[in-house]
Amino acid sequence: MTDRDTHLDTHLDTDLLIVGAGPVGLYGAYYAGFRGLRTTVIDALPEPGGQITAMYPEKLIHDIAGFPAVRGRDLVDGLVEQAAPFSPVYLLGEVAESLTYDGDCPVLRTSGGRTITAGAVVITGGVGKFDPRPLPVGSEFAGRGLEYFVPRVDDYADLDVVVVGGGDSAVDWANTLLPVSRSITLVHRREKFRAHQHSVSELRDSAVRVLTSCEVSAVRGNGRVEAVDVVHSPTASIRRIETQAIVAALGFMADLGPLERWGLDIRARRIEVATTMATNLPRVYAAGDITAYRGKVRLIAVGFGEVALAVNNAAVAVDPSLDLFPGHSTATL
Repeated sequence: MTDRDTHLDTHLDTDLLIVGAGPVGLYGAYYAGFRGLRTTVIDALPEPGGQITAMYPEKLIHDIAGFPAVRGRDLVDGLVEQAAPFSPVYLLGEVAESLTYDGDCPVLRTSGGRTITAGAVVITGGVGKFDPRPLPVGSEFAGRGLEYFVPRVDDYADLDVVVVGGGDSAVDWANTLLPVSRSITLVHRREKFRAHQHSVSELRDSAVRVLTSCEVSAVRGNGRVEAVDVVHSPTASIRRIETQAIVAALGFMADLGPLERWGLDIRARRIEVATTMATNLPRVYAAGDITAYRGKVRLIAVGFGEVALAVNNAAVAVDPSLDLFPGHSTATL
């Protein structure tokens, strides 16, 4: 993190403002520094890393180039370290509320009462603000055995764990927790999984007990989770499973929040961009999962490439004397 104290600054001037401190935004902070731009990064979450930090810091990520597997927390730490030599300013726990212009320059006002004047803006906010989809039963056990995210795998050591869901997060958590937990039961309301086939095959070949066409109908316990009732939908039969921990990985609900009032071309909660990653607003670019264009594939690896495009094009917009292509970082002087 930068040592600069921004708590007293009600107005900031920056070459590039990155909205979103997830992996794509953090790589953008590095790349902007590499291009010699003064960079500020704002995010509503209190820590950098976006969804990775908030939802699966301990999960292994397998589709980052050069890493057969990298833990989410380690990826975020590496991205922060990569950007650190260029001293980006981080405004964490603040929301970019509104966008206006001072001449050609975007001006953003934040929930913290700041005004930020930027040469250009790059939005890397993933899917925006996200909240987990709640388990339909057992809300009274939230934080007492019922969790929606797994910040520390070791917390589940020697526990009987029930994972609920059929997407990538549910399957990945079942596979990740299996080596440390006493037992894992995965409950999914359908027969078919939405998760990546390789992960599902790993699940099927493991010691995880998989219950499909089933739902958790009740959570039992005295102060903390002690058991769940699982109903088999086709037969309406109910079985009780002893458990001390439930991970409800049912996905999340996305909300773009103030971005929807900026005047951006947004369709189905995605920002339309050109091949330069430019949005319909002057000097405002976007990269990562929040973007939409024909042929888009939502991977972190794709987002890394997109934010490099966005930063390079933004650099030229800020200073037309710059070249679009800055050369390779491996080039010698």
